[in-house]
Amino acid sequence: MMKKFLLVITISLFLFTHAKAQKVDTLSITLENVKYPYPIKYLPIHTEGQDIKMAYMDVAPARTANGRTVMLFHGKNFGGYYWTEVIRALSNNGFRVIVPDQIGFGKSSKPFIHYSFHQLASWNKKLLDTLGIQKTSILGHSMGGMLATRFALMYPDKTEKLLLENPIGLEDYKTFVPYVSTEQQYQTELKTTAESVRKYYQSSYFTLWKPEYESLVNVAAGVTFSADYPTWAKVAAMTFTMIYEQPVCYEFNNIKVPTVLFIGKEDKTIVGKGLLTPDQQAIHGQYRFLGKETAAKIPNAKIIEFDACGHIPHVEIQTEFLVALTGSL
Repeated sequence: MMKKFLLVITISLFLFTHAKAQKVDTLSITLENVKYPYPIKYLPIHTEGQDIKMAYMDVAPARTANGRTVMLFHGKNFGGYYWTEVIRALSNNGFRVIVPDQIGFGKSSKPFIHYSFHQLASWNKKLLDTLGIQKTSILGHSMGGMLATRFALMYPDKTEKLLLENPIGLEDYKTFVPYVSTEQQYQTELKTTAESVRKYYQSSYFTLWKPEYESLVNVAAGVTFSADYPTWAKVAAMTFTMIYEQPVCYEFNNIKVPTVLFIGKEDKTIVGKGLLTPDQQAIHGQYRFLGKETAAKIPNAKIIEFDACGHIPHVEIQTEFLVALTGSL
């Protein structure tokens, strides 16, 4: 009888602790309770009849300033919080570092608007103009690489160097990924769970899973517990459509600025991967080939490849990536 009583108590404590942990892990869709490494400021924007705001970090050089700026564009499933070590390394090397959360992501507003890379690029130019920055190097990771490419095409005079870290959009996804409407994608986003996020990150982003990567899962999954998660999911679906419908891969030959690609060769990221058969997945998203093919399209581009590395070199092989990045700057 005592054993049964103790078992019941143990199970009850586990369930209570689990429920409490889940509540603690709940995040707002503007990530108010996610600690960013440096103070957050906001750029006010008026668009499509809405007043919204763009969150950003403006980090001064930690040592003697070299007079140069680097702007960091995050990927679709991330925000400024995952750039911590990159910001620190650049700041320690004398760079001013600007780190925006794009509209629709991170701590920025989540409006229902027409999302386009052209519009996002123009808001980033507005941020630079507001801060009095004439020229910047831009490091874009994943979706941020698509945005950085669009920015460099639109504003070559503002772009000192284009730095692409495992950018998506090296293929035109709509040529082989079946079409789904924004509404259909929204229904898919609503089904997101911590386990589905973890499984996707493990299979797509990293070559070897480590406990420290759980912090990335916690942010992506934490928002699913929010009462406002449907808004997050809707915006996620809208930006999925933006990526699908607005390829940049046909314009690489038009890039006029010095460009460096940083490619984790084990990356197999495909936007809409779950819509493909295993055979289709095997012939697309192969960055060991896509990196070289893309570098060949961009005039005078350089490529730095990393063995045994997946989609996020600045997290998975941090030291090696930072050496390559600072050397390229």
